[in-house]
Amino acid sequence: MSDDGHEQNGHENVPSRQRRRFEGISSRAYEHPADRSALVALRKLSGFDTVFKALSGLLPERSLRLLFLSDSVRVSEAQFAHLNDMLRDACYILDLEKVPPMYVAQDPQPNAMCIGLDEPIIVVTTGLVELLDEEEMRAVVGHEVGHALSGHAVYRTILLFLTNLALRVAWIPLGNLAIMAIVTALREWFRKSELSADRAGLLVGQDLRASMRGLMKLAGGNHLHEMNVDAFLAQADEYEAGGDLRDSVLKILNTLPRTHPFTTVRAAELKKWAESRDYQRIMDGHYPRRSEDKDTSVSDSFRQSAANYASDVKNSKDPLMKLVSDIAGGAGDLGGRVRRGFGGFASGGSPKDTSGSPKDAPPRDTDTHPDDESPNGNG
Repeated sequence: MSDDGHEQNGHENVPSRQRRRFEGISSRAYEHPADRSALVALRKLSGFDTVFKALSGLLPERSLRLLFLSDSVRVSEAQFAHLNDMLRDACYILDLEKVPPMYVAQDPQPNAMCIGLDEPIIVVTTGLVELLDEEEMRAVVGHEVGHALSGHAVYRTILLFLTNLALRVAWIPLGNLAIMAIVTALREWFRKSELSADRAGLLVGQDLRASMRGLMKLAGGNHLHEMNVDAFLAQADEYEAGGDLRDSVLKILNTLPRTHPFTTVRAAELKKWAESRDYQRIMDGHYPRRSEDKDTSVSDSFRQSAANYASDVKNSKDPLMKLVSDIAGGAGDLGGRVRRGFGGFASGGSPKDTSGSPKDAPPRDTDTHPDDESPNGNG
């Protein structure tokens, strides 16, 4: 556990609040399976290796560091000392030997990022520092340290560069299409990596309520007295289960341009993981070590990711995912199910089912199973 004044691996001035330390922990312990599989898919994308190698040599790493050094405030014992303590504490808990430099940038928009090619840099905005209390901020710092431990900074930096590049070459049809294909794949991975980093933030803060509060503030601002965690989580359940196939398609279209998952979804995912056996095993000291990473099978990781996706589809309440699950399970009358799923999109009304077959009934938003999450999102 972290103790006041404890020093190890160059980390000192650890806050006195008792937290468990995860010595030698591998990022595999907290990485979301979808994060790993999305990264595997990204690396297999045609042209990605070429772009990655080219940009790794061309991106202005030194310029990036000089930019923050010259136009932001570097966190240290002399500046933003409370953030410096949180950063060192987070690195101590996750056993990250080298503490990455951290900067506070003037920006009213609450945000944080971990970027860099050779070494990670953590940047938080003044809007975020002013919005969050100490324990909420601790979870965010742990989130960014989790990105650093997972090696996410390189890919996140490339995404930022390619996004800007895509805007500059938008007038070149083929060039823009090629770049956007990689940007879209990077964004898919980016969103999944956020779920992993949220878990790392919880391992550092070890306070689920603080993590929930931070996510609520990102969604609704500094008005906690007007918000409720259970009601906020219920929104995620309503978002997933509500509507028909049209809404499912709109969810996909709304998500594609985003780099982060929707906040209610992040909160629900984190709470579900916090109540899982996997999380409890980590807290009990049973987790994969970095010393074992070299022996890890890539194919095993991919199978685990595939199994996770299959489980998500099977247990999802989203109408489209229900349809996919039913089709995979051998349900018949695909055309009829799709027509009913869209709720009479063309006619403006709900088509009548003349078949009378119970198995062809459209998926109901209110369908529940004994192991479903509760309506308020707890589970």
